[in-house]
Amino acid sequence: MSVAFTKEESSETAAETLLPDRPVSGLPNLVTLRGLKLLQTELDAARAAYEAANSIEDVNERRRQQAVPLRDARYFAERVRSAEMQPDPETCDAVAFGSTVSYSRDGNPAQTYRIVGEDEADPKAGAISFASPVARALMGKAVGDVVEVNDQELEILKIA
Repeated sequence: MSVAFTKEESSETAAETLLPDRPVSGLPNLVTLRGLKLLQTELDAARAAYEAANSIEDVNERRRQQAVPLRDARYFAERVRSAEMQPDPETCDAVAFGSTVSYSRDGNPAQTYRIVGEDEADPKAGAISFASPVARALMGKAVGDVVEVNDQELEILKIA
């Protein structure tokens, strides 16, 4: 019987459907409340995409369309499971996880970022990961403190 008449998966299709897991850092999975909600939203979206792909009749195409949502669902399920919800900082005396900090870099205009978990980080939206070099240098420091990051001085102007 010709391969054209079988529903068996080709080796090419198999390679397309066995995606490697998304990398996860070895750091604790610290999250803000917003970050936890975002993880759950991503998990729900991945599950919905996987379920939508179930309606595809062609088995090879169905497996191709399920590959990314299945990988993402595994990732987000693990990130939700391992999430360590952190409360908002109680004071603005020092930079902490969840703080919004404004600083100037070598006298340039101020930059403002909120320190959040790895999955929530989005520098363009004003959120940096607690694991980033800038956040690590700022943690525990107060307004007026100067830290050095990559041969540049950062002066903390405001903590909220």
